Amino acid sequence: MPPNDDIVFTSRATLRVPHLPPPNSHSSFRFCFRNMASQFDQSCHSIFQFIDSVKRGSKFTNFNHSIPHFWPPSLPFWGSKKITQRGNSVSRWASGSCGAMFVDKSSLICSASLSLIQSDGSNKAESGTRAEHSGRQRGMDDKSTGLVGKSSLLCSASLALARSDEASQPSGSESKESPQKGYSAGRPDEERVLISEVLVRNKDGEELERKDLEMEVLTALKASRPNSALTVREVQEDVHRIINSGYFYSCIPVAVDTRDGIRLIFQVEPNQEFQGLVCEGANVLPAKFLEEAFRDGYGKVVNLRHLDEVISSINSWYGERGLFGRVSAVDILSGGILSLQVSEAEVNNISIRFLDKKTGEPISGNTRPDTILRQLTTKKGQVYSMFQGKRDAETVLTMGIMEDVSIIPQPAADAGKVDLLMNVVERPSGGFSAGGGLSCGTTGGAGPLAALIGSFAYSHRNLFGRNQKLHVSLERGQVDFTFRINYTDPWIEGDDKRTSRTIMVQNSRTPGTLVHGGSNLTIGRVTAGLEFNRPIRPKWSGTGGLYFQRAGARDEQGNPIIMDTIKCPLTASGNADDNMLLAKLESVYTGSGDHASSMFVLSMEQGLPFLPEWLCFNRVNARARTGVEVGPSQFLLSLSGGHVVGKFCPHEAFAIGGTNSVRGYEEGAVGSGRSYAVGCGEISFPLFAPVEGVLFADYGTDLGSGSTVPGDPAGARMKPGSGYGYGFGIRLDSPLGPLRLEYAFNDKGAKRFHFGVGHRN
Repeated sequence: MPPNDDIVFTSRATLRVPHLPPPNSHSSFRFCFRNMASQFDQSCHSIFQFIDSVKRGSKFTNFNHSIPHFWPPSLPFWGSKKITQRGNSVSRWASGSCGAMFVDKSSLICSASLSLIQSDGSNKAESGTRAEHSGRQRGMDDKSTGLVGKSSLLCSASLALARSDEASQPSGSESKESPQKGYSAGRPDEERVLISEVLVRNKDGEELERKDLEMEVLTALKASRPNSALTVREVQEDVHRIINSGYFYSCIPVAVDTRDGIRLIFQVEPNQEFQGLVCEGANVLPAKFLEEAFRDGYGKVVNLRHLDEVISSINSWYGERGLFGRVSAVDILSGGILSLQVSEAEVNNISIRFLDKKTGEPISGNTRPDTILRQLTTKKGQVYSMFQGKRDAETVLTMGIMEDVSIIPQPAADAGKVDLLMNVVERPSGGFSAGGGLSCGTTGGAGPLAALIGSFAYSHRNLFGRNQKLHVSLERGQVDFTFRINYTDPWIEGDDKRTSRTIMVQNSRTPGTLVHGGSNLTIGRVTAGLEFNRPIRPKWSGTGGLYFQRAGARDEQGNPIIMDTIKCPLTASGNADDNMLLAKLESVYTGSGDHASSMFVLSMEQGLPFLPEWLCFNRVNARARTGVEVGPSQFLLSLSGGHVVGKFCPHEAFAIGGTNSVRGYEEGAVGSGRSYAVGCGEISFPLFAPVEGVLFADYGTDLGSGSTVPGDPAGARMKPGSGYGYGFGIRLDSPLGPLRLEYAFNDKGAKRFHFGVGHRN
């Protein structure tokens, strides 16, 4: 074996501390293990004799191999100077030097030093032990420093190979001799040292009390085996593996020259046993989650690798929910108590900024800021959630007065908090719209305006900057006519339940052929009412209203009539018009809002007979729909039904048949009754974008109630009272909604085309 020339081994163990990204600023957090840091510092300047071997022909032939040579286990802090003499060997710790040893009359020695440093993903390592010590002290004393990073909680070890110089001069003097040839840990021709025995001991050189920890060390060793020749790099890698096991915060390799050869001892200090947890700053983190995360560690030695996994799981919990929260510090207190510091970014302030649509420059807006802010579920003092912020932006968009909304988190003046800046681009507040044409299918009395059809509307979306809406419209068709004034306050000021209020006045004339088919009569209605709507719970909303309505039948010239052409009554009171005061209650469930999602609507109207001639009745109506994905196709099932009790207008009977009821029949041709039930099944499948195909089947019945309608208009017109239809069609997406073209067959063998806009009711 080649001679062991003057070789010095040095070992440095380093605890790498992760830098977690701050929630609201460029400041950063760091883990601070104070207990471990102090113990690392105590071992920081330790120097141990690794190997004392005898050169061939050395003057130390009378060396006593039975006496192990240990250097003191600890030395003062940086900048101190200590000279220790054992036998004929003298070592000097010079101020500002780490692992540098000046050995007199000793050829092969090892020094070990450990240090606590803070990893920095953006800064380069500085050379020089004084700078290293300065960085270590800052990392221990200042918790608020650090850079953003994702380093894991690991202990690493590094070994440096230095060569002793027998001709070294005292400290401060210059050596004129040229340096001798050294051996680098990375060189292929590195010399090997024969190891006869490998032991594991505690820092005092005694056996470990816990054999399981000893087994952890022995399991981590790969190169260090009895009767093996080791290099510096191999020892370095084994020390690194021991530290990386997570159970130990110091590991010092010590070599003892014995009669049988060199004994390699790994002196380790295990972490404390975990006995309890103290968590601060976790306002939204569930206590149950923490209990589950640390439950398996009670009574066991703290494993830094496992602790790193737990901390990562806590950070992941915040990340999965879009919350600005991170573990910022971990301390191991005396008695094995683990102190966990969590930093959660609370919302400090929320501000609104209006931007110009074209230039993007800030401008003054028309909407009052409090009208926007009350739409937000994110409030001051809450931990900011990106997901909640996204929902808030979507909520502001649904107000209908904004074209674009974005929320930008920014650092707040207070550390650990975040300011939210909402950028909004407003839509035009209102305007006029009109359209018209001429109909060539005019029937009845001719006049200069008989063939004119069209519409005119004025709308304002943001009255008084409060998102209040005013809509005035006039629509004229060939037969029907509607004039409507609608005022809506989507959120009544001072109400915390998001209650909306709608005031409506309407004058309309609609065809009466659904019930009284075959005649040219129309039904005129004058309606005025007040309605309130509010969310009840997620996906559920409720509506309550009070309406007054006057309704009656008119002939082609607009004159009131009380009988149709076959002498069926058109009013319930026998007068030209029926008056009624209606109290309405409605509950609506909506799934995702998509047409294929589940939906349920239940409504009830009660006629209140405040005056003897006012109608008294109760009408209940229900609709339900659900969809199921079957591969690329979609199956949709819908059901509807209703019933009326009391005295009601004959033209208000439930009409069955038509495009939105039972296809294959004309509108209202199946029946009209006091009760009804209609079911529909559809299968839609993509053809080519944006066209899809549809197969459908419908069934409807009046449940035998047609004869209970005043005058039995269905029986007088020979309506079957029940029927079904089936067919196929295509649908085309358009800005107005789906355009439906369907071809249906009914149970009577008749065929009919149906055209509609929008989804089937």
